Amino acid sequence: MAYETVIGLEIHVELDTKSKIFCSCSTEFGAKPNENTCPICTGLPGTLPVLNEEVVNLAIKAGNALNCDMNRINKFDRKNYFYPDLPKAYQISQFDLPICENGYVDIHVDGKNRRINLTRIHLEEDAGKLIHIEDEPVTLVDYNRCGVPLIEIVSEPDMRSAEEAVEFLKNLKAILEYAEVSDCRMEQGSLRCDANISVREVGQEALNTKVEIKNMNSFREILKAIQKEEKRQVELYTFGEGHKIKQETRKWDSSKGRTIPMRSKEDAHDYRYFPEPDLMPVIIAQDTIAKIKQNLPELPSKKKERFVTSYKLSEKEIDILIGKKILADYFEAVISFGADSKEAANWIIVDVLRALKEESNEEMPIKAQYLAGLIKIIDQGKISRTVGKEVFSELITTDQSPEEIVKQKGLSQISGMDQIEKIIVEIIGKNPQAVDDFKNGKAQAVGFLMGQTMKATNGKVNPKLAKEILENKLKEM
Repeated sequence: MAYETVIGLEIHVELDTKSKIFCSCSTEFGAKPNENTCPICTGLPGTLPVLNEEVVNLAIKAGNALNCDMNRINKFDRKNYFYPDLPKAYQISQFDLPICENGYVDIHVDGKNRRINLTRIHLEEDAGKLIHIEDEPVTLVDYNRCGVPLIEIVSEPDMRSAEEAVEFLKNLKAILEYAEVSDCRMEQGSLRCDANISVREVGQEALNTKVEIKNMNSFREILKAIQKEEKRQVELYTFGEGHKIKQETRKWDSSKGRTIPMRSKEDAHDYRYFPEPDLMPVIIAQDTIAKIKQNLPELPSKKKERFVTSYKLSEKEIDILIGKKILADYFEAVISFGADSKEAANWIIVDVLRALKEESNEEMPIKAQYLAGLIKIIDQGKISRTVGKEVFSELITTDQSPEEIVKQKGLSQISGMDQIEKIIVEIIGKNPQAVDDFKNGKAQAVGFLMGQTMKATNGKVNPKLAKEILENKLKEM
């Protein structure tokens, strides 16, 4: 029996505001526990929420970027549940009148284009964070995150594989970053994903029982979690135990490589939604929607079109560069300082990305003008590419220009014909066997002698000139 997977995602995205959705507390990440709190976001009796206008504007911006219809009249509702991370025992959210509906994100997987439809985008406040201490009978609560503004983006169950789900998430993340709606830092919880997964026989129209996997914030772990849950459900149906699949919430245990039951899945009526009595309906002027749409920054699809026509790069290089807004912006900044686009792309994709990974940082490790300067002095023959790698490493740890580093460390390339010829003669004299190999038709002998030349000069010799002189000397022998 052949089965197919049906996947829908619910994505929580923290909006890029300085203050919370209903109070003036800071949304800064990394503050001391419970430092960014007040009576409103901790739900003390007698407090009243006041809606942050910028939250609404960012939700409109997200809706425009994701091709949504706007509900000019929308409202907030109370979603009731008792849990330690939500001190007032209800969450202010949106139920039947969300701010955005419909919409879509296009993806490309396995050579095919797919359109993943969106059901809705609604506004809500975030909950606090529970900290479970290993081998201790207590759980700590940090309420700093309470009241941080969120949009929840709900997709249709249009994805048919874990790979499609991850590609959808990557595209969605890029769009939100480019639209300047959120920093989408998954490691900080700015973008978190719940996956609803079911399997059914190929050709079957009806949906089978779905399972929700909660709170994942890594593309790699999302991929593995969906694949494992897919396998678990297929095995149950294959061995006639499909009835054991219950509508429930599970969590992904990455250390054990499996999903684990958390609780039975609540339906909408379990939350006892009712209109939020302390907040008026949100009425948005058409002019506001149009103005925000008109001022949208360049989105990934448009940027890709421009990169294809403006720069001589491969599609793979362009996809890597525009995959992160910070990379695309950095690339164009390096270009603006006069660097060759192909060289800039190579250095960013290989060396800058490696440095970012090693530093576990979102900040560019080298100023754009310094990388551009490094590319130019290599192109001018002032240093070799090998020495350029050394200068690059220095640029990460110092605030000196590449020219200053080259001068200070004496790294300038040896380009004088007489000086190179003298070095080549010495290398040939020290390696008679390689010379004999060359005479006997072994072309690799030139490579060996070039390696010895580079080693003797610590990579400073001009490789093009050195190879030319070496070959001429060998032919004369």
